[in-house]
Amino acid sequence: MSLKIATWNVNSIKARLPNVLEWLEEAKPDVALLQEIKTVDENFPVMEIEERGYNCAVHGQKSYNGVAILSKHPLSDVTTGLPGDKDDDQARYVEAWVEAGDDSVRVASIYLPNGNPVDTDKYPYKLKWMDRLAGRAKALLHNEEPVVLGGDYNVIQADGDCYDPAAWADDALFKPETRAKFRTLLNLGYTEAWRTLHNETHVYSFWDYQAGAWQKDNGIRIDHLLLSPQAADRLAACEIDKGPRGKTKASDHTPVWCELTA
Repeated sequence: MSLKIATWNVNSIKARLPNVLEWLEEAKPDVALLQEIKTVDENFPVMEIEERGYNCAVHGQKSYNGVAILSKHPLSDVTTGLPGDKDDDQARYVEAWVEAGDDSVRVASIYLPNGNPVDTDKYPYKLKWMDRLAGRAKALLHNEEPVVLGGDYNVIQADGDCYDPAAWADDALFKPETRAKFRTLLNLGYTEAWRTLHNETHVYSFWDYQAGAWQKDNGIRIDHLLLSPQAADRLAACEIDKGPRGKTKASDHTPVWCELTA
């Protein structure tokens, strides 16, 4: 048995629904972690997605942010919102247990704050959010169960994950403080699935809509799947599916998926 888990920032589920439904039919992920759905819970297209055989856990927000978990298996123990700040009303985190027998796994869909401009309160918010995420990630390790924390992390880990490091040097996604917070997650014991299986550089998951970035392959790799030791032991594959980025009315991100074997 195996489980295919994908993450994808869809940049508006309403605008991207035909592409998402087509991708679900073609890629057939067992679990899909979506970010930036940009809709309230009641407007999420549950019916259309359930018709494709998926259960849904949604944590939405009007016009901004929003995350969801789609699963061919039952979902339980659903948690919405990242613990640690009761005043934070941004919909950026949803977590659930995927009940799949021997393949069962805890997953979270994460839309980490962008943090730009760095000279505003958006950057401290990003760093504090990452601290809270590290706290939750550490707590999940205590259960000694397979965990996959997937999402748009808005973190460029290394120069090789960016088409032009100099151009991004002062960006919130690339600043040393940002990368250090991301390494904190890895140092807890999480494995970044794609980098673990791939040595190549200049492979991306996001291309801006501006200046022909997609056509020129001027991208960055910011969509990641972080695996607990119990999930990493089952990691069989991890790839970036560039197909959806080339579609009409595409999201500026493309899916990243991993396969876990029992």
